[in-house]
Amino acid sequence: MNDLMAGATAMGSFVITLFFVRFWRNSGDRFFLYFALSFLVQGVHRRYAAVASAGIAEQSSPLHYAIRVFAYALILWAVLEKNWRKPGPR
Repeated sequence: MNDLMAGATAMGSFVITLFFVRFWRNSGDRFFLYFALSFLVQGVHRRYAAVASAGIAEQSSPLHYAIRVFAYALILWAVLEKNWRKPGPR
């Protein structure tokens, strides 16, 4: 059952990635690109974490947390960059 939920979570992350890529292509705003990259990293991690859950890798290892922190740091960077951007000439 855990593998099923991990696969569903990975699929959801990939679908969200596609939505953010579409928003990025329409607007050209890097905010959406960072979000798409974050969800892509999370989806790939969930996919391979589900495959590795057969006893090869422990889910509580520091590597898994580092990957998640990286994905969340991308979201944080996107928000900070969006708010710190200086208004340019119009």
